[in-house]
Amino acid sequence: MNHAGMLARVKKRKRPVEAGAQGQVEVKFKEVTLYLVERKMGSSRRNFLTSLARSKGFRVEDVLSDDVTHVVAEDNQAEVLWAWLMGHGLRDVSRLAVLDISWFTDSMREGRPVRVETRHRIQNTPTVTDCSPPTAVANVSQYACQRRTTTENHNKIFTDVMEELAESSEFNESKGPCLAFRQAASVLKSLPSAVQCLEAIQGLPCLGEHTKAVMEEILTFGRSFKVEELRCDERYQALKLFTSVFGVGPKTAEKWYRRGLRSLKEILTEPSIQLNRMQRAGFLYYSDISKAVSKAEAEALGCIIEETVHWIAPDAVLALTGGFRRGKEYGHDVDFLLTMPEMGKEEGLLLHVIDRLRDQGILLYCEYQGSTFDVSKLPSCRFEDMDHFQKCFLILRLEQGQVEGERGQQRDPGDSRGWRAVRVDLVAPPVDRYAFALLGWTGSRFGRDLRAFAQKERQMLLDNHALYDKTKQLFLPVTTEEDIFAHLGLEYVEPWQRNA
Repeated sequence: MNHAGMLARVKKRKRPVEAGAQGQVEVKFKEVTLYLVERKMGSSRRNFLTSLARSKGFRVEDVLSDDVTHVVAEDNQAEVLWAWLMGHGLRDVSRLAVLDISWFTDSMREGRPVRVETRHRIQNTPTVTDCSPPTAVANVSQYACQRRTTTENHNKIFTDVMEELAESSEFNESKGPCLAFRQAASVLKSLPSAVQCLEAIQGLPCLGEHTKAVMEEILTFGRSFKVEELRCDERYQALKLFTSVFGVGPKTAEKWYRRGLRSLKEILTEPSIQLNRMQRAGFLYYSDISKAVSKAEAEALGCIIEETVHWIAPDAVLALTGGFRRGKEYGHDVDFLLTMPEMGKEEGLLLHVIDRLRDQGILLYCEYQGSTFDVSKLPSCRFEDMDHFQKCFLILRLEQGQVEGERGQQRDPGDSRGWRAVRVDLVAPPVDRYAFALLGWTGSRFGRDLRAFAQKERQMLLDNHALYDKTKQLFLPVTTEEDIFAHLGLEYVEPWQRNA
């Protein structure tokens, strides 16, 4: 990625034309990529229809690949066609719109991709399967903190859809549906086997009628029509793209969308937009920090941070948190918690760490936030997503040679830099609050449900700072995470079992 070039203000240019099989033709509908199945259609008719579509501005691929969005077939049996598609090794066949020739002819007549209707679809009818419940209903709690959820997800076909619908609801500021879809996904992730039919989920918590309707659609057709609509929805795609930039939240993304902006390049070339410092860094290193961080990269950064911290304070305590503590192989950033064994010694520690990273030449960006923690303001009945401990949000330079293993560094083909930028968060609570911060920064829905369980079932207030018993009107002593679970009357759940 050319960082300087990306940030430069340049004049807008017309979109380039793309080359088709019949010479230079302008692609008008970039969100749609067609593939015409030759079987039953024949090569002559396929060539004619391909030329027709390209002449009207459609992109048509000659080879079936992951770039294809719409597969068009004529007079093909559904089960034979789907079996053929499944054998092509595509990443996600369920995302394809597999359509009868009627959709193609309607689109040619209108001169644009028409809305996909049920009558257009060639449906994948699943075979009859065993419909026994995946687990005893009585063993599945409504609270994620009473479920054990590993990274092995047997119901990804449902949970991926639920999470996309939750994200869309969040963009629309629909808190109820957003929460409902995320709770449903959390329950489904915890099940020890795949759901084969709706009868198997009767009695499971957090699965409402809307959620069940989505699941029934997936079980019947192999996909969610609502999510397919989202993937073609201009607003959703724009907000998803904009919020993928470090420092850009839903409100800013919505503001940019309402101004008619649809791409990152349009944002960078719009003179009236003033990016803040974090957003400028987000665009500057976008190609790197928008890619997943591997476990090997996280471990390499852990070695760098540990060496830096212990050079400053040999007795400092450092812990890798976030998804990697839960056993995930990939994440979007790397989180660390550090403290000192003696109260008060953690003050100013992060500033020294930042200076040391800068001296090493690996600090690309830094935003430091000092501590606003005030014990006199506890307990708080209102949980805040961000705690009040000192913290810093960094972008660090990670050299390729520092990462072990073949699958270590996530790089684009042809990238010869030998390094990549990675997002790193450091948080430094006082040692008497370390267990609370460790629990909170390990992340996932597990922690949110643990707080809800504490308040609703135990009349206690739990956050990243303290545990308060409302009935006894006192703060409960905590040294470790295990102490928190014990006070709540719960069995301790290992971090790798908290992927709710």
